[in-house]
Amino acid sequence: MSVDVTGVDRETLVRPIQTRSKYTVAVLLAALAGLGIWLYFYLQQLQHGLIVTHLGDWGSGGGVPWGLYIGAFIWWVGIAHGGIILSAAVRLLGMDTYQPVARMAELLTIAALSCAGLYILIHVGRPDRLVTSVLPAWPWRVHWSPLVWDVTVITAYFVLTATYLLLTIRYDIVRLRDRLPDRFEPLYEALTIGYTEKEDAVVERMVWWLAFAIIIMAPLLLHGGVIPWLFALLPSMAGWAGGVQGPSFLSIALTSAVSGIIIVAAAFRYAYDWEELIPTQVFYGLSKWLGFFGLLFLWLQLQQVITGIFAAPTTLQHATEVKIATPIYWVAIGLVILAELYVFACALKADLFTIPRIVAVSVLVLVGTLIEKTLFVVEGLQHAHFQLYDAVPGVYVPSVVELSSVLGAVSIVVLFFLGVSKVIPVVELHAIEGDHEEVSDP
Repeated sequence: MSVDVTGVDRETLVRPIQTRSKYTVAVLLAALAGLGIWLYFYLQQLQHGLIVTHLGDWGSGGGVPWGLYIGAFIWWVGIAHGGIILSAAVRLLGMDTYQPVARMAELLTIAALSCAGLYILIHVGRPDRLVTSVLPAWPWRVHWSPLVWDVTVITAYFVLTATYLLLTIRYDIVRLRDRLPDRFEPLYEALTIGYTEKEDAVVERMVWWLAFAIIIMAPLLLHGGVIPWLFALLPSMAGWAGGVQGPSFLSIALTSAVSGIIIVAAAFRYAYDWEELIPTQVFYGLSKWLGFFGLLFLWLQLQQVITGIFAAPTTLQHATEVKIATPIYWVAIGLVILAELYVFACALKADLFTIPRIVAVSVLVLVGTLIEKTLFVVEGLQHAHFQLYDAVPGVYVPSVVELSSVLGAVSIVVLFFLGVSKVIPVVELHAIEGDHEEVSDP
């Protein structure tokens, strides 16, 4: 499938910067309201401590020390990871069909990584602990602490993505400067300092290598490596241990990221009449990738269930039986299955495909993957190989404080896109230029 958007003019590209959609104010107010709700509950947590959540200690405390906060942390990192992989693949593999949404994927990565970092902040209880405990301990714990490796790898990916975005945005700002608002002139000057046209070829090559590094690091670090290793290398946790966690985490990351990109791209298409800039074929292609990664996710879930109930060690069998007896787990799996059924039905009969439907399906997938990751964290802790204080594991249900954090994080992402779209183009200029220089494998 090939999509040609080279006939789109530059005025279309900068429309979000020059004009205000009639939906912008409503979305802005909704996002601010969501953020305000979360801040209200978060202030309760700051005042009274983590006791306002349903998190507790093992044993006599009853319950689990990790819950939705860590599940959402993994979820956001997955969205970020998959987003930058898609953007890197567009440049590295010549997937020009998806170039109109490549920068949106980069921006989604930055926003999602920021939300992941936010969950680290709110989960430590007092924010000052990052300064008094985490940062001072980094130099002598980074070589053996998986938790510190989490922070290290997320920071590395954030720097890589920001560098990737900065290098590509310079080209656009210089050529679109007469269409950009003068009030941001100091920012544009800072972003394009020292720019000359001679750097374009060099930057293209640098970006190619950054994309190459991102693709290579994908299965080795972050959602393909460090974060699943944090769980998979703990044999005392029956529901966590095992080599399947790396591929499983990666499949969930890619499934969630494609869903997020579909939603973001559809929002801009609808708000700014970008039917020509982001054609229906782009969403149809993304839906196929969503179907593929979703099927991989379901297959890996099946692997874990089968190996957990067929002649498995007692503790693993118990953890698996509890998981498959939990209704909310089947809700999560059912949401992904519904998405798969729709995607494959569209493959058989293209007339069934519409953008609103694929957006709805993407929302279902995001809800399902968030539920699955939270259950993974909670049940792994509840059904360990050991019993502290010989206590019966408590029942964990996310509190309103924790649930509000998801609303707050989503609101932050919305506000991020609203703000960025008023400053820089969210679609690369290269997407509408048919004569830009192509750079091949060095």
